[in-house]
Amino acid sequence: MPDVVVVGAGMIGAACAEALSAAGVDVLVLDRGTPAGGTTAAGEGNVLVSDKEPGPELQLAIASRQEWPKVLARLPEQVADVEWEPKGGLVVATTDPAPLEKFAAQQREAGVDAQLITPAEAFELEPLLTRAVTTAAYYPEDAQLQPVLATTALLAAVRSRGGEVRSGVTAVSVRRAATGRVIGVETDAGLIDCVAVVNACGPWAGAFGAAVGGPIEVLPRRGMILVTAPLPECVRHKVYDADYVGAVGSGDADLQTSTVVESTRSGTVLIGSSRERIGFDDTVKVHVLRELARKAVGLFPFLADVAVIRTYGGFRPYAPDHLPVLGPDPRVPGLWHATGHEGAGIGLAASTGRLVTELFIGVPPHVDPEPFRVDRPAVVGLP
Repeated sequence: MPDVVVVGAGMIGAACAEALSAAGVDVLVLDRGTPAGGTTAAGEGNVLVSDKEPGPELQLAIASRQEWPKVLARLPEQVADVEWEPKGGLVVATTDPAPLEKFAAQQREAGVDAQLITPAEAFELEPLLTRAVTTAAYYPEDAQLQPVLATTALLAAVRSRGGEVRSGVTAVSVRRAATGRVIGVETDAGLIDCVAVVNACGPWAGAFGAAVGGPIEVLPRRGMILVTAPLPECVRHKVYDADYVGAVGSGDADLQTSTVVESTRSGTVLIGSSRERIGFDDTVKVHVLRELARKAVGLFPFLADVAVIRTYGGFRPYAPDHLPVLGPDPRVPGLWHATGHEGAGIGLAASTGRLVTELFIGVPPHVDPEPFRVDRPAVVGLP
């Protein structure tokens, strides 16, 4: 029997499974759909340190940016190309430069390489950028990868070490011993014996947690992205306006949009981003797409003449205090959670997998796990 069953074969579940298997833990990954078919498939692949305020999440992001190359080096050679691009990020302001300058200074104090540059220097990095830029910050540590390729590669690494991945299997509940400890996972295909289960169900983690006796407050937050027709090289870095940081950290349920523009290896340009708490409503809202397009043209005027070939959206797992939920659930021995990353799951996945593994096997963690603990008030509703 496996030691650990990971429920959820998206990026976070795959990263946890990969790290556990690399440490010698026997792992089985379950998903009711297909690997990387949910939130992961609706992501941009960002590995960012530039968009987080100083605090626990930023420290996790810094550690994860350092961890990603180590994880990629462990992948089987035949699946190692996940379109990893350490291209750097550029944050620009087109109005008052003071907030961006202050934010970059705070990040530098927290250990981020945040370089304030002049508009002229920004235009050298991105020649097609709007001339309305008043100041900019360059983040050489920002990177990007292809999230579906990366997730499937992580799962391939799990298989190469003797682990297993099962698609189309729904985890329904857990079986517990008389002591209360998890001894198996009940699925629609039968019981799977194990000593621990990891809830990596993304925006559905709250429902799964409740079903197995460990409810957590994780909500879906929807985001939409536009995709252009393939273009010659036109956007060299991840570029976004200074409003993006505020949108990332906001708890407002209403629609928020900010400009995020980046290219992919295939030549398409991804345009985001939106955030909206509307439950699991997947209706395509034209006014959101128009707002994304309008703001993108404001940042890169040439996009006004570029065709959009498709759009996609997805639900991101949102915790009320904006921090991931990582670690063991004290209410159900053997139940672990790895969720709540919202739109930062791709970037934070490498350190998430490492941290869960360190806690599971009992070695000193590489980051402080305390801020992410499961039994904090915002997550379990305690006073």
